[in-house]
This record gives sequence, C-alpha cells and structure tokens, in this order.
Amino acid sequence: MTVPDMEKVDAGNFPEFLSLIRSLAEFEHLVPPDTAAEERLRADALGETPRYEAYLAKIGTTPAGYVTFYFTYSTFLARPTLYLEDIFVPGQYRGQGIGRHMLGFCRKIARDRGCGRMEWMVLDWNEPAIRFYTKSGAKRLGWYVYRLDREDL
Repeated sequence: MTVPDMEKVDAGNFPEFLSLIRSLAEFEHLVPPDTAAEERLRADALGETPRYEAYLAKIGTTPAGYVTFYFTYSTFLARPTLYLEDIFVPGQYRGQGIGRHMLGFCRKIARDRGCGRMEWMVLDWNEPAIRFYTKSGAKRLGWYVYRLDREDL
C-alpha cells in the first residue's frame, strides 16, 4: 500500500489541483471547468471564507489524487455532515491504496469535527467505485437525487 502525504490545496499547488479536476472531468465524460469556473474554484477554496476544502494526495512531489469536501447539516442528528464532493485517483495510481487512504483521511476529519455522518454520490456506471465504497463499509441509500440547474433556479 502506498501512503501518500495529504497536502492542503493552496495558491502554490492550485495548478496541480486544477489538472486533476480536468482529469476527473475526462474520466466522467464531462466538460471541465472553463476559465471563469477555475477562478471561482480558486476564490472559493482560497478566499477569506472558504466554501470547500481541497487536499492533494502526493507521492513525493507528484500529485496522485485529490479530495474536496464541505459541510452540510443534519437537523435530525443535530450535527454537521461531511459531504465528499470529489475523491479521485488517476488511473496510473489506482490499486495502490491511495483512494483508501484519502477516504480514511476524510473519515478522520469527519470524526474530529463532530460530524454525525459522511455522504457522497457515485455515478451508477462506475462499478469500481461502487465496489470500493461497499468494501469500505458504506451503504447505498434509497434516495433519488434531484437537481435544478442554474438556468432553472
């Protein structure tokens, strides 16, 4: 198992973070963030009041994955929920335990910050991720995801 160092995304490593986001977009067959979105990502992570947290998993000086998360709130538990927005390991680094390490890193943050739970979504076609999460002890919920896009708000 390869144990990466977890490095908080900052102004110095932000370009590496963006490169990994582009790789995830390619993997998911999505359009990557445009220049304006990249600037919002920067401001929202590095501004005075960050909207999300981001960490790079590094093997030496090489980025081998990233996680992004933010906190929501459960009124039933009366505790925060760590919402895992992205966890991504590029193909050449998969199978080395890096994803497991990053998920464990997020679990620790959730425990340390008093969260009642941790949640995320996975694409229904991403069978390797589904197996990984199930093996990690996660349970699939019976909820449907709904969305209003910006033009429908």
